[in-house]
Amino acid sequence: MRGADGYNESLFTTVRLEDFVPSNHPLRSIRVWVNEALTQMDGSFSAMYEADVRGGRPSIAPEKLMRAMLLQVLFSIRSERQLVEQINDNLLFRWFVGLSIDDAVWNHSVFSKNRDRLIEHEAVTELFNATVNMAQRRGLLSGEHFSVDGTLIKAWASHKSMRRKDGSDDGRPPEDWRGEPRSNDTHQSTTDDESRLYRKSHAAPALPSYLGHVLSDNRHGLVVNVRASQANGVAEREVAAQMLADVATPTQRKTVAADKAYDTKGFVKACREINITPHVAQNTLRLGGSAIDGRTTRHWGYTLSMRVRKRIEQCFGWGKTVGPLAQVMVRGLDKVDQVLTLTMAAYNLTRLRSLAVLRPQVAQ
Repeated sequence: MRGADGYNESLFTTVRLEDFVPSNHPLRSIRVWVNEALTQMDGSFSAMYEADVRGGRPSIAPEKLMRAMLLQVLFSIRSERQLVEQINDNLLFRWFVGLSIDDAVWNHSVFSKNRDRLIEHEAVTELFNATVNMAQRRGLLSGEHFSVDGTLIKAWASHKSMRRKDGSDDGRPPEDWRGEPRSNDTHQSTTDDESRLYRKSHAAPALPSYLGHVLSDNRHGLVVNVRASQANGVAEREVAAQMLADVATPTQRKTVAADKAYDTKGFVKACREINITPHVAQNTLRLGGSAIDGRTTRHWGYTLSMRVRKRIEQCFGWGKTVGPLAQVMVRGLDKVDQVLTLTMAAYNLTRLRSLAVLRPQVAQ
């Protein structure tokens, strides 16, 4: 018998929002990891609003904002305006953020108003550190063998925004620059003055960009340190040395794998001074030859590092295809660093979820 095409909305319902989420949905386990991390950040969230404790309306819970920001990365949502629309329409997103069916969703401008506050109190960095600590407690990090690499992040600025610093081309149209050499010494972007012209190879054009740097643990490819910097020819090695100094210890020798761009005497010397063995791919075509020799390359550990170091490209690929790192929609180094750190925190959470499936004891 054919059913009637009718619609009768009940005045009351006993269905819970939890019932709409499949028991095997990937977000279920990720939400458990996120809530564990956010619980550890309760003191930091309280400090963020100490100045407003004497009056005013209650703010949007920072935990909800952080979960919403993670959703934007995990589901490749291009803007905060679209993110708010998705939370309003999608029951799965409401459940993950922590809103009931009846709760009103806040305006998209809430993210812009709270971005500086989150940067000032390093909330996203603390969330990232919490994911690393969770992995450490569950034995997912070796703590001895690392890989380091950097990637190009296109800035939210066009080539036409590059104008002369002395203002001599103010009267010219922005697109009229052909045949004129441009460099970071003479030109600066008018929309993002902290970005720099940079290119990763001679076959690519120089565009306003930033650099993202990642230090990963070789055991499961989890990211243990992350940092953004202005784009220049030495930033990759300088920032890598700074991140390695954070994990170095005088009593235990550790190793770091890297590609040919790190095969310089300065970087190799900086690693050895902090008790870290540089397993760097040899650049024999460089003027002066490679900075490492057979005393390092003869060991099996060097060969193993060369194989494992390629895993670090997975976090960059994920961050640019799923995450927003192909071209960030924020301006300024601090905001780019926040986006990069949040993306790597989301990447760690997806890796933790996958490892929990392969190793059930990890989820305990």
